[in-house]
Formats: sequence, structure tokens, C-alpha cells
Amino acid sequence: MIKIIFLSSLFLTGCATLVTSQNVSTTFYPKTSVGLFEVSSFDIYNEGEVLHALISGLKTEKDKSQTILYLQSTNNGKHWSLPVNVENNFAPALTTRGNDVQLAANGQNVVALWQTQGEIPNSGALVSAYSHDAGKTWHAGKNPAVDNNGDQSHADLIADKKGNFHSVWLADPEENGYQSLHYARSTDNGENWQLPSNLDNSSCSCCWNTLAVSPNDNLHVLYRDMNPRDMALLSSNDNGVNWQTKQTVGEFNWHFDGCPHIGGGIAFDENNEFYASVWTGESLKSGLYTVTSKNNTPVKISKNAMHSDIAILKNSVVLVWDEMSAEGTGIFTAQSTDKGVSWSTPRRLSSNGTNSTHPRIVSDKNNALILWSEKQNKQTSQWAMTWLY
Repeated sequence: MIKIIFLSSLFLTGCATLVTSQNVSTTFYPKTSVGLFEVSSFDIYNEGEVLHALISGLKTEKDKSQTILYLQSTNNGKHWSLPVNVENNFAPALTTRGNDVQLAANGQNVVALWQTQGEIPNSGALVSAYSHDAGKTWHAGKNPAVDNNGDQSHADLIADKKGNFHSVWLADPEENGYQSLHYARSTDNGENWQLPSNLDNSSCSCCWNTLAVSPNDNLHVLYRDMNPRDMALLSSNDNGVNWQTKQTVGEFNWHFDGCPHIGGGIAFDENNEFYASVWTGESLKSGLYTVTSKNNTPVKISKNAMHSDIAILKNSVVLVWDEMSAEGTGIFTAQSTDKGVSWSTPRRLSSNGTNSTHPRIVSDKNNALILWSEKQNKQTSQWAMTWLY
């Protein structure tokens, strides 16, 4: 039996359980408790069994301003703390799935990052916030992009083993008219950021970027390139000071003049080998694929799949994605026990008849927690999650 938890209120009391005809146990949390009327964006970050969550959404149906909340779980998502409001007199948040709020953590230090609404609709600068007491209190940080009048979007955050925080984002068009991929580092737990650097001056302008730290503490960023619109990987072995020549992750040679709004996922095993999930819209090749560092030949997962994430367990690689079907857009998963050479038959995690999108996955060695946005018929979008086992 798959147990799916819906966190509409984000307050883990007063729940009711509904068992559907599919033998899926679904737990709902009433909106009358402390929480959000509608969830528009979230991020999840794990340190073993300690999970950190950042969620944005509407408090009420009439209030259209975004509220940003922080929650923590110390037992891999089974129970969550009461939500803490992170905002501190910032400009209105500009967050959607695919351009989500972001956070990273290292012990008691937690850093949050998101885009705000500027003078031009659907554009604005980044803002950051930091906490030195595990999310209990928050303080306004500085913009890692420095330019508070610019347009920065599709950020990602991560912390390395030394306690440094790293961020990437897409910035205003350069002289060539393209968006550019930028990077900055904080060595004081998010209070200040070193001067940003330009990693690629011609990246796709609308796809999310994914940061990862491999076991050898090297830093990596997976992003969509501009020409062609294939996914690319940049890596640094000196704490982000220098970056190696980018490599293509899945060579589809896709040329496209538009915004696909689809990034990718990446994870590293104990041997520092990567496993990536990538999507392409190239004619006759469109769909979701997996790629490994040992074999750059893409393995096709599904033609109709789009948004994805990937993680590594003790004896397998786990892939999650959303996919359109006759039963509605759903969340699916498959596993590989042969290092990405082949994959198990896909299994649906979300209920039929729902619009479930943008899955995320966090894991320890033995299990994985999968989270996504889910909209049921005539209901607002909410936060849903399930454990793999």
C-alpha cells in the first residue's frame, strides 16, 4: 500500500484518512489549521533523516501575496515542525513550480533564496534569508547577484561538507541577448556572498538549474544550454573558484527558439559517478532520458514524461517524473539495479484523476521520500508526499 500525505495546512494534527478504490491510503490535513490555502512552490533539502522544507503559497483565497514558510522534520518526513514565517519585509515573492523557492542547510545554519516581483511583470531580483538556529528565527541576507534592480531567476542552493553555501541563477541578458548562468559562494553561512561569476553567457532562459556536491566535495551544476538546447554540466574541484569545460549530458542536438521550462536532476554515487535525468523536445526523440557519466548514451524512459528528479539508494538508482495520461497528469517512479543500464516497469505514485506535477526526491541509503504538487478536482494545489517503500 502506498501512503500519500497531503499537506494543505502544513500542520500535522487533525487529519482524516480516505481509502480510495485503488487501495491507496490518502491522508488529508484540514485547511482550518495553521497553513496555506494554496501551495505555489516548494523546495526540500536533506541532511540524512533531517529534512528542511521551504514552501510558498497563499494564506487565504482573497490574499494574493505569497507567504514563505519553513518546516523541519527530524525523522525523514514522518513528522514536521510547526511552520515558521521566513519573510522579513521583502518585495512580493515571484514563485512558481520550476522557478521555486530554494534552501540549503548545514547543521544549525539554513539559507533561503527566492525571486521577488520587480517593476517589470514576471521579473525581479533575488533575495536571501538566513537562520543560525535551525530555522527558528530568520534574518534578511544579501542578494548573491549583487544587482537588486536586475532580473534573476531559476536559482538553486546547496551546502558543501565544509559548510560553504553555493548558489547559481539565471541573470539578465548579456550583450548577445541571451540569459547567462551565474554563481556565487557564501563562507559565513549566508550572511554575505562573494562577488558573483559568470559560468555561461548563453544559457536557456527558463529552465531550472540543479546544483550537486559529489562525495569528493566537488561542485557541479546541471543546466540547459542555449545552442543546442541540450543539458550541460559544469564542475569545480576548488570550491567554485575555477570551473572545468562544460560537457553535454545527453547529446540530442536540439535546436529550439522558445522556452521549454524543463530542467533536470542529477545525483552522484560513492565513486563520484553521476546519474542524470534529462528531457529533450527534439523531433522523433522527445521525452525523458537518463544519462550516466560512464555511458553518455541516453536511455529513454518515456515519451510523455517531462519534469523529473533522481536519487541514489544503497542498491539502486531511483527516478521520479510527471507524465500526462488518460487518468490525468501523474507522478511515476522506476528503479535501476544495474547502474542505469535498464529500468523497472514504471509505477504510478499519485492517484488517478489528479493533476500532479514537478516531483522532488530526497533519500538516505535505505528509503526515499518523494514530494510533488497535486491539484484535485475543484481544489487548490497542495503539497503531497509518499515514501518509496
